[in-house]
Amino acid sequence: MNLISNGKEAAKNSLNKRIFLLLLTFLVFGGLIFFRIFSLQIVNYEYYAAQASNQHGASQEIQPKRGEIFLSSYNVDPVLAATNISLNTVYAQPKLIDDPRQIAAKLASLLDTKASELQTRIEQGNKSYTVLAKQVSDETAGQIKKLKLEGIGLTPETARFYPEGELASHVLGFVGFQGDKRVGQYGIEGRYEKNLAGTQGIMGIEQDVAGRWITFASRNLVPAQDGDSVYLTIDRNIQFKAQEVLNKAVADHGAAAGSVIVLDPKTGALLALAVTPTFNPNEYGKAADISYYTNRALAADYEPGSIFKPITMAGALNEGKVNPETTYEDKGVVEFPENLAIRNSDNEAHGIQTMTQILEKSLNTGAVFAQQQLGAELFKKYVYKFGFGKQTGIELPGEVIGDLSNLNKKGDIFFATSSFGQGITVTPIQIASAFAAIANGGSLMKPYVVSKIVHADQTEESFYPQPVEEVISQKTAATLSAMLVNVVENGHGKRAAVKGYYIAGKTGTAQVAYRDRPGYDPTKNIGSFVGFGPVDDPAFVMLVRIDHPNDVKFAESTAAPAFGEIASFILNYYQIPPSRQ
Repeated sequence: MNLISNGKEAAKNSLNKRIFLLLLTFLVFGGLIFFRIFSLQIVNYEYYAAQASNQHGASQEIQPKRGEIFLSSYNVDPVLAATNISLNTVYAQPKLIDDPRQIAAKLASLLDTKASELQTRIEQGNKSYTVLAKQVSDETAGQIKKLKLEGIGLTPETARFYPEGELASHVLGFVGFQGDKRVGQYGIEGRYEKNLAGTQGIMGIEQDVAGRWITFASRNLVPAQDGDSVYLTIDRNIQFKAQEVLNKAVADHGAAAGSVIVLDPKTGALLALAVTPTFNPNEYGKAADISYYTNRALAADYEPGSIFKPITMAGALNEGKVNPETTYEDKGVVEFPENLAIRNSDNEAHGIQTMTQILEKSLNTGAVFAQQQLGAELFKKYVYKFGFGKQTGIELPGEVIGDLSNLNKKGDIFFATSSFGQGITVTPIQIASAFAAIANGGSLMKPYVVSKIVHADQTEESFYPQPVEEVISQKTAATLSAMLVNVVENGHGKRAAVKGYYIAGKTGTAQVAYRDRPGYDPTKNIGSFVGFGPVDDPAFVMLVRIDHPNDVKFAESTAAPAFGEIASFILNYYQIPPSRQ
């Protein structure tokens, strides 16, 4: 009896153990499944989602349309200056090419590339896709298609195009490659790269195992935002004439370089900016030297010479230290301590002279006299008020501030030489802006070149004239303007005159300092003429600069005639009636 009872109890305990072990096994197994699910769906979700996306999904970049750039034109619609055109990329799939040498030989003349270079690209490039040439015309692409070369393909690409070629190239800049990406460089293209480029979009897609798009699959789309279009104050016709005359003047005189700036003195709007040597932004890589890209009107500071004398005279007139009829005795030389002396450029003594005659005859000793009447501190004050020693703020890259460090030195000689533009450096844009203040009744305006920006949604951001400072009184400005008319009528500026109009202006022939030692190079000079007209209601202010002419010495023979020709065109272009016989 006890044996039977004990046997039943043992069997019962064994059953319970088996049930417990079975339940424990299910519990452990269930826990493992739960942990795995938790790991997959929670802990490592992003990783496995990405793996799935890589297997079944892809993304495609959506390129925005780059904004266009427009020039202005008097009383007509804006002129397109930078736009986009469709070209082609030629590529190879080396794994499909049996004879790279033969393929390269057939493509060489069409792609204007050495056959050996193309062969190297095919043999050493990526086996699936290697670019052989970019920005290939549709005509050339058609010729390549006719060859039906195995392993050679074409894809469309968008390229930047400048319909006007070299026109205003230093204002526009260009779009060039930085690595494998095209970006704006120099000029407006560089300065407004973010505006013009727009924002790249992206589209996520799902694919089947063969890489085909699944038509009804969900897609994540971030649309591209096209770039803004930029409208400039540059007048296409004035710009064309300025470049034409400048290029001819530089060539005729065998000069090294030149520049022209034309401003609207009432607003500060830049109407033309021409620089030579120049380049074609469609073929910027063909420029003879990278320095050709530099905007010399903003970056090439120089000792301005006698065109600085009206700045000195403006301060002296405005402070009441002199008037047009104030006289001094010109002895041809002004002596300073330590055996230093300043002489007139003609080495002559002219006797009793008025302030007007100082400008007419461009007397260095007279400029020193006016500066000494004004005093060092006031002279320095007016130099800075006219905008020298700082950037004008125009919306173009590369502007420098020049060098006025001599005005911080002790010694009267430094202020004396500065009075006629020696020992200090300024930029063409600073000079043009300063003379625009004289033409504008004494009010200095900030130069600007962008009139408006039109965003992709067609909203507009407009730019307006910005007064900077009242530098001199209206009376002083009118008085000085009349004195500068005498320079054109009776002085060294005769060849800048325009028949039928009163033109104000000043010549300047500046010496060029040695780079590696003190003193000036006798074989080099820079001729400038700066002026405005008509004097009673100025429509323009213009600076012409000719660097290192090799046939004549003085600006009255280089810069002044070029000024007169461009000024005559502008007055006729604006249909401003003559005010005199």
